[in-house]
This record gives sequence, structure tokens and C-alpha cells, in this order.
Amino acid sequence: MNPTQDPGMQRAGQPLSEAAQASLAKTHTLFRLFIVVVLGSLFVIQLDIAYVWLSAILTAASLALGIIVLIRAITRKESKLVLFGVITGLLVSGVMVMVLLMVGAFFNQFSDFQQCQREALTQRATSECRTELENKLPGMS
Repeated sequence: MNPTQDPGMQRAGQPLSEAAQASLAKTHTLFRLFIVVVLGSLFVIQLDIAYVWLSAILTAASLALGIIVLIRAITRKESKLVLFGVITGLLVSGVMVMVLLMVGAFFNQFSDFQQCQREALTQRATSECRTELENKLPGMS
């Protein structure tokens, strides 16, 4: 069985100083906040298209937090898991930027589609909503 390592220990087995532990705790707190903001941005855009502005604010905040955490993770030699999580979150934020640009460009079409989806009671009605959206978007029909 592998012995568990205390998170306050470095790989060499030396305990971290209080300043290093505080820095590590701050980085982990920023990382958790970053993940919450990224997920919040995804959930807000799915809830209602009318809140595209809130999703844009959350996406901008996630990009800023992601860059801050990425710099801290690289300069302070954080764990690979934090680095992987930050890079993945930044990729998701980049995709969200593209989604927000598309939703902003075709806001009326997506708004009509969402209203149609709310009123659709059957699978056939949902399919008709999707077909109607495809016909309204350029290059889709």
C-alpha cells in the first residue's frame, strides 16, 4: 500500500514554509473559483438566451481568472492536475467565446428557436423547431 503524502510536503519531503502554503492555498482557491465561473457560464447560456450578457460577463471573468491561475501554476510549479484543469478550462472558455459570438450574431433566430422548444410538447414538434432553425440560419439549408 502506498503511503499517503501530506499536501503540505514537497516532493523532496521537506515541509513547505507558511508563505508557500498560503500561496498554494490561494492558487487552489482561485482554481476552484475559475472552475465555478466556467461552469456558470455554460449553465447560464443554456438556461435562457436572454441572459447572453451574463454568460458573456462570466466568460470574460473565466478567461481572466484562467490566465491568472495559469501564470501562478507555471511560476509556482503547481501540480500537473491544476495545470491540466486550467488549460482545459481555458479551452472551454474559448469555445464559449465562439458560442457567444454566434448567439450574438443570430440572436433573433436562437430566441425564436428557444421559444419554440418551450412550447413543443412532442418529439415531432421539437424536430420541427430544429428544422425551422436550420432553415433560418445562413448556410444550413
